Amino acid sequence: MKNILITGGAGFIGSNLTKNLLADPGIRVTIVDNFDDYYHPEYKRKNISGLLRNNNLRLVEADIRCIEEAEIELKDNYDTVIHLAAKVSVRPSIVYPAVYEDVNVTGTQKILDFAVKRKIPSFVFASSSSVYGVNPDVPWKEGANLVPISPYASTKLAGEQLGHLASQFHSIKFVALRFFTVYGPAQRPDLAIHKFFRAILDNKPITVFGNGNTMRDYTYVGDIVQGIEAAMHYDKSNFEIFNLGNHVPVKLIELIALIEEVCGKKANIEYLPEQPGEVPQTYADISKAENLLGYHPATDLKTGLHKFYKWLKVQDETVSV
Repeated sequence: MKNILITGGAGFIGSNLTKNLLADPGIRVTIVDNFDDYYHPEYKRKNISGLLRNNNLRLVEADIRCIEEAEIELKDNYDTVIHLAAKVSVRPSIVYPAVYEDVNVTGTQKILDFAVKRKIPSFVFASSSSVYGVNPDVPWKEGANLVPISPYASTKLAGEQLGHLASQFHSIKFVALRFFTVYGPAQRPDLAIHKFFRAILDNKPITVFGNGNTMRDYTYVGDIVQGIEAAMHYDKSNFEIFNLGNHVPVKLIELIALIEEVCGKKANIEYLPEQPGEVPQTYADISKAENLLGYHPATDLKTGLHKFYKWLKVQDETVSV
């Protein structure tokens, strides 16, 4: 029996990953989640409510910054830590940088300390494409010059660096995965695709910051899960960084047009000035992940939007917030 510890496992990516892992009867998953109220915790509880009936899943409600207080509950010998828990989003990090530093840097160090103490051999860390900052040399390769332009991005880069130190001093295998604009079922309600669908369906205006020409490498959550699972088994080195993207940047205005097509309704767009901390484009070079992880994103944006829309319609019937 493989034992996997997932921090933030009730969230968007974590719940999709947990569901996929539990399809294998030879895997036991422990979720650590504090159900942070950045968005309504009921979404996260709904994400895992059906999964909790599986005897191979345990939920430990705890804050990663106080992980030592939950050690009695975290009694298994874990094979891998998948560290997804974090304070998320660029814009609020500009307002509350100290909170982001505390959770994303101190919290990551606490989880690394726990892994070292418990001799957990493998650690997979959720980093972010935001670490690249404003870099016109696209597609971005993992070895590119990194100039983060938000506190959130800086905390993710710090997490990678802490992992590098742990791999050097404690021989833990640390794999950092730079996620590129993940979307799909269970997506957080504050993210653009979720907000846009909701606004169009409710006949409310969509807010677009800038002229709509910013570009993002939208990546379906099922493809991200496939990349995370491959990273769990990576054994070629003790420290590695991989981009997990779709390698297909799309303009924001083109995304909205696709959502309109999926919904069968037109959007009412309100344009506002660009926001600080946001980059004009993201574009992943995924050749390293393809070659070393066997990572191959298989879901195009239109197909992924249809899958999200199907989930959203069920969500509306089952969650009241």
